[in-house]
Amino acid sequence: MNQDEFYMIEAIRLSELAVEHGNEPFGAILVKDGQIVFSNENQIYSATDPTFHAEAGLLRRFCAETHITDLSEYTLYSSCEPCFMCCGAMVWTKVGRLVYGASDMDLCELLGEQGSPCSEIVFGNSHHKPVVAAGILREESLRVLASYFARNTKG
Repeated sequence: MNQDEFYMIEAIRLSELAVEHGNEPFGAILVKDGQIVFSNENQIYSATDPTFHAEAGLLRRFCAETHITDLSEYTLYSSCEPCFMCCGAMVWTKVGRLVYGASDMDLCELLGEQGSPCSEIVFGNSHHKPVVAAGILREESLRVLASYFARNTKG
């Protein structure tokens, strides 16, 4: 198991925990120098905040608590490709690297919708372009998403 898989296991575990807490199955962690420095799960229902996605919530809380706003030395691991809003937050916080499991296209296929390559679109048209590693433990991430969305609707 490589380092990306090791941390992705934790992001996927958080996505499962989000479901246990009444939310949608998305989890994210922030890593610097081989250490998890912050983690977050989707909280759109429990926080009554449709913008409290795993990634955006992680970035808001981490920056507020640490007063660090330049995350160029950090890697964000997400169980699923971040949406446009979350990718935008990654641009503004200058996240150095993004690693995700399932893509937005994968997720939307499960939902019977048309997806978008969110990170490619946002990062490709912005002043900051994190390095992206896609599809890490994709099948494991898809299993959690498929299990949840077989019984629930999105948003």
